[in-house]
Parts: sequence; C-alpha cells; structure tokens
Amino acid sequence: MIAEPSYTLESLTDLLAGKNEVDALRTLAALFPGEVVFSTSLGYEDQVITDLLFSNHIPVKVFTLDTGRMFGETYQVWQKTNSRYDTKIEAYFPNQAAIENLLNEKGPFSFYDSVENRKECCFLRKVEPLNRALAGNKIWITGIRAEQSQNRQTMTPLEWDEAHQLFKFHPLMDWSFDQVKEYIRENNVPYNPLHDRGFVSIGCQPCTRAIREGEDFRAGRWWWEDQSKKECGLHSR
Repeated sequence: MIAEPSYTLESLTDLLAGKNEVDALRTLAALFPGEVVFSTSLGYEDQVITDLLFSNHIPVKVFTLDTGRMFGETYQVWQKTNSRYDTKIEAYFPNQAAIENLLNEKGPFSFYDSVENRKECCFLRKVEPLNRALAGNKIWITGIRAEQSQNRQTMTPLEWDEAHQLFKFHPLMDWSFDQVKEYIRENNVPYNPLHDRGFVSIGCQPCTRAIREGEDFRAGRWWWEDQSKKECGLHSR
C-alpha cells in the first residue's frame, strides 16, 4: 500500500506559488480528494470563490453555517446561488438543545450585555457547527482578505490552523474590495443585496449594521464593542 504523502506549510506554499486562484484551488482539490471544504457566508468574497469553484467544476464541498439569526436577504442569495449553479450548498446548524438553554437562561439578546456573552453566542451558533463541518478534512478554504481588518493583515494566503489541525487557504487574501466587486459585476455572480445598502461584512441580523463613510470593513460587526479585533472565533489564531 502506498503511503499518503505528507505536506508541510512550506512545501504546500511552494506548490501553490505562482498559481492563479483557479489553478491553486484545482491543485489542492487534486492533492486532497474529498478532504477540501469551503465555508461560505454568502457575502461578496465568498460568492467570488463559489463562482470560481462551481464554474470550473472543482470538486470541493461547499457549506454554510445557518446560525438561525441570518438576514432574509442572505437566504435569498443562498437560494439564487443553488439555482444558478444547479447545486446545493450544505447547511450546518447549531445544537438545538444548547441554543434553547442559552435563550431560556439569558434571553434572545444576551450578546449585547457583554463581550463574554457575545462570544458565547458566537461559539454556539458558529464555532461548534464549524468544528463539525471541518472534522476529518485537510484543507479549509475561506474568503478572508487582508484588507478586511487589522488582525487579518498579518495572515498569509496559506496557513496552518492548529485548533482544527488542517491547512487554511485564503485565495483572495491579496484582493482589494474593488477587485471583488468588479469580479461580481463582470461575471454576473449572485450577491447579497444588502451590499448595495452599505453592508460590507454580513453576519447575523442583530449583530450587523451598514458601515458609515470612513469606517473600516468590520465596523458594522458587533458595533457596540470598542475593539480593533472583532472576530467571532471562527478564525482565531
């Protein structure tokens, strides 16, 4: 029996060097068949990656985390995306009993009361389902861009995720927001109409607002928290 080749961060980085986004995604799918997944929030960046995968028939499993608090517009673009590419983006949901306990103990808006409460809600609705979705896989594709936040400017396109014991690949890491929007326009990719109303980063409905002129990309997420590193725990390093 031939042993499965092992890859280091350095060796995989070298294999992807010089490749465009499509070729890099194809390479990873070929190296790790059935073990590459893409988590989509159905926002601008993720819709670009979805189009790259589905339009080029790259065999990568695509899933989303349905937190139970999503905007109606997010569900609409989910449906349009399934119809456009004749596919089914898989859904992962929070543990029902855990959410029932949270709401019964702390009410439906406990996340406004403290950072700890907000992180607890994010963990139950996003992190725990994500852990299940990633289990057993080798590559996790994301729509992270360096431009999105201070915390993300130090990331590299390929990283080792110690918590999940897999590689994370960010094919749009060096893209600008204008590049993302241009790709969406030129390829007629379905996108969330909230983007046209000032929503740049779209998460749960109670925790997301449109940004104001001059604000950074993440200002609309958990806006009541005065912090520079606004993360929900999905991409903790």
